[in-house]
Formats: sequence, structure tokens, C-alpha cells
Amino acid sequence: MSPHNMSPHNMSPHKEKRTKFIHIIKWFDKLRTLPKNSLTNTFIMALSISLICGLIVSVSVVLLKPIQLANIEQEQRQKLLEIIERQPNIKEFFTTVGAQYVEVRLVNLATGHYNQTINPDTYDQYKAERDPEHSISISPIDDIAKLKRRAKYAPVYLVRNNNRIRFIILPIHGKGFASTLYGYLGLDADANTVIGLSFYQHGETPGLGAQVNDQLWLNQWHGIKVRDAEGKLRIGVARGKVAADSQAANYEVDALSGATWTSRSVHNIVRYWLSDQGFGPYLKNFSAQKNQ
Repeated sequence: MSPHNMSPHNMSPHKEKRTKFIHIIKWFDKLRTLPKNSLTNTFIMALSISLICGLIVSVSVVLLKPIQLANIEQEQRQKLLEIIERQPNIKEFFTTVGAQYVEVRLVNLATGHYNQTINPDTYDQYKAERDPEHSISISPIDDIAKLKRRAKYAPVYLVRNNNRIRFIILPIHGKGFASTLYGYLGLDADANTVIGLSFYQHGETPGLGAQVNDQLWLNQWHGIKVRDAEGKLRIGVARGKVAADSQAANYEVDALSGATWTSRSVHNIVRYWLSDQGFGPYLKNFSAQKNQ
């Protein structure tokens, strides 16, 4: 059999690769000889530019992702620091948020007890939330934060001074009007008095729902109570203004002006994570142990 009659299946791998390479060269050579204004040449150039641009975008996303994640982590750390530093006389105790001041513990949300087997420093609550093996489905009647699924475990941050817990900081999140809101709710060591609320990531409407970061509104959360003397969950966002002399002023803050939906979303997010569906069992255990 002459070499010219050999089928690709009879060629050696080396000759097959060389033949394919020759065909590619001939194909590019034909492209080079096409008239510049031809429809084929225009189409191929447009396709080539699209492929190159797509490749550039894909590479940029991969390269920038670590930077974006680092920025989000820095923002989270800054919001933790802001909650802590807003407390009276706290700066003399905590000049930075570091391992010696903040203890991270992982909580089993169903039982309210600490988990001793999973490393809280490497645990990703939001990744676990998307994994059916490490999360639970929330019934529609309980899913006021519109999460659909909730991780089985969540971190808590215990701010200590002289081996004494001063504050508890809880990560909270849920659906807003135009985005998912992620933030922190700080409680005093009594596990019932709010010391601060802060959101580090959201995409709410500028000038309206974005008021969740307005400092004057966030300041209203300081000092309000989570539950009343009978243990009923009372904390929330009012549907309008809260009268300063009303009993509700002990438990509620004003609604955001012009952002009814976001106001209700924050209300539901806070109440969900402080209820028995969220950190409620943990806070009850914490209070019981503290009072023993």
C-alpha cells in the first residue's frame, strides 16, 4: 500500500499529528489569501475577536477572584471591628480584632451546643448552606428570611476581656428587596441586649434600601432588647416611626424611610436568626450557663 493510500487509522501517531498540523497550516494559509472585504473573512475575524475577548474575561475572573474574596473578608473583619469599637470605653480594651480577643466557636443550631469536631477557622457557613448534606431545608412557614436552606452549623464570635465574655457577635443573612444582605448582630453578654448591627454586603437600591448602612439608623439598634421578661421574641423594625415613650421603643427601631420592603426584610432576617430556627437555642444555653 502506497503512503498516499494510507487511511488515518493506519498512520503512526507521529505522522497523524504531522498531517493534522499541515492541514491547520493550509487552512490558515487559505484564510490569509481571502479578500479582506469578503463575508467569510469578516465572519472569521469577528468570531476570533469574540473568542479572544471571552478568553480574556474568563482569565480575568479567575485571576481577580482571590482579590475579591480577600476584599470581602477584609470588609467582614472591618464590620466586626466597627461593632466592637462603637461600645463605650471599649477601645482601651480592644485596639484590634485579633485571636487573643475574639474566640470563634462553631454552634450546632439545632441543639445550641458548640461543635468540637469541625475547625471553625476553615468552616464556610455559606458553602455548607448550598450542600444538602450539611444543611437543612427550611419550611415555607418558618423561612421568613427567604433562605430556603440553612447550614446545620454557624460560627459565633465571643469577644473576651480578662477571660470574661463581653460581647457575642452573630453572623446573619437573608433576602432583601434587590439582593441578599449579609451582616453581623452584636449582643451584650446578657445575650438579650443589642450592642450593634452592621451589614457588610448587599445590593439594595441606592438612596432607599441602601440606607441599611446609614449610621443614624444603625445607632437606633444599640440598647434595644431581644426578648421581653416573659421570654417572648420582641425585637424588630417597626412599620413606621417608634414613639420614644412607647413600650415598643424597648424592642423596635424606626422603619427605613421610603424602603418598606428592605425594612421588613431586615426585620425578618433579625427575627429569624434570633428565633428557635437560628441562634435561639444557643442564646438560651448561653444564658442558662452564665446564670448557673
